[in-house]
Order: sequence, then C-alpha cells, then structure tokens
Amino acid sequence: MQPATAKWYDRRDSVFVEFCVEDSKDVKVNFDKSKFVFGCVSGTDNIKQQNTVDLFGEIDPKDSKYRRTDRSVLLCLRKAEAGKSWPRLTKDKTKSNWLSVDFNNWKDWEDDSEDDLSSFDKFSEMMNTIGREDVPDLDGVGEETVTMNKCPTLSK
Repeated sequence: MQPATAKWYDRRDSVFVEFCVEDSKDVKVNFDKSKFVFGCVSGTDNIKQQNTVDLFGEIDPKDSKYRRTDRSVLLCLRKAEAGKSWPRLTKDKTKSNWLSVDFNNWKDWEDDSEDDLSSFDKFSEMMNTIGREDVPDLDGVGEETVTMNKCPTLSK
C-alpha cells in the first residue's frame, strides 16, 4: 500500500484536498474531527492507496464530503471554526512527499471581495447538497473554482 498524491487549498469555511488518482475504485473516506483516512484502488494495475492525515485544525465530520471523478477524488473538509486560516493541512510541520499546495486554487481569502467569492459560493452550495458519494453535474461551476483535471500523472 502506498499514499496517493494530493493537493490542498484553504478557504474561509472549508479546506479542500484533491487526491490525484485515476480510475479509482472502492473509494473509502472516513472523517473524524481531527483527522481523515482516504483509501482506494487505482489505475489499471489496481494499486492500493491509503492516506491517514492528522489535520492542522478540527473539522465537522458530518458536514465534510467527497466527490469522485475518473481522474481524482475531491474532499471538502468543513472547518469546525470558520474564518480561521490553516497555514498547512497537517498537524505535523514535517513536509510529506505526497502532498503539495494547489496554487491554481489558492487565494488569500482574508482579502476577498464579495465578487471574488460568488463563484466559490456556487461550488460550496453544491458540495452542501450532495451526499458523500454523489457525483453532481458541474455545469456552471467555473474552471477557476474546481480544477479537477490538473493532477499530475502518477508514476507506477
């Protein structure tokens, strides 16, 4: 078993983690207030991947969700304390070789104007209305908001 490659970014009330796993099967995500466990089987070689992440801050496990596509699995971790920025995803300050910052989606949200938040609000509302395994139609959600197709190809 090996860890899946992931990117993350911070928002006012949520933290997003995108696991870059193509053709994932048997996706399982368990949310706890201070950590989550992600697992799946990916690719044509059926590689078993698992990540256990002790989080920097606490989340609301009941309000956190995930969405699977053919190229990745996106987790929306609802912060227990909205409005508090996370300088890193993990509790531990040590750099993980499987984790990087998603600079395409990163914003200094403390300076956001209402116009900047409008496209994110649509995505946030969509994530609130789906179940943990539902796959919604993303028509109308801007490319700049959800970058699902920019995962690097995993080396096997």
